[in-house]
Amino acid sequence: MMAQEENKKANMWAMLCHLTALSTYIGIPFGHIIAPLVIWLIKKDEFPFVDEQGKESLNFQISMTIYGIAAWILCFILIGFVLLPVVLVADIVFIIIATVKTNKGEAYRYPFTIRFIK
Repeated sequence: MMAQEENKKANMWAMLCHLTALSTYIGIPFGHIIAPLVIWLIKKDEFPFVDEQGKESLNFQISMTIYGIAAWILCFILIGFVLLPVVLVADIVFIIIATVKTNKGEAYRYPFTIRFIK
């Protein structure tokens, strides 16, 4: 019974590593990186699943920030006006998928992610 309770806690914290990345969309500057970073730093030693998924979330958010900046720069040659919405929608969709999967206890690997944190 205790192991099952621990797994639920690990799943919840891992889910929050992904879900809090949406905080930037409610107006919190750099919330997409800061919120998952705080959760990961606090819970990574307690739960290996949170360590794994926290790194995954951070790597994806850093990658998406880079892609977003590149798309914004490309707005000066017009192609960015197409790319920027694609980057934003992909970010939201993949965050939601990761949130649902980790809440079920399944590890999620984001596509298009540069692995900065190993």
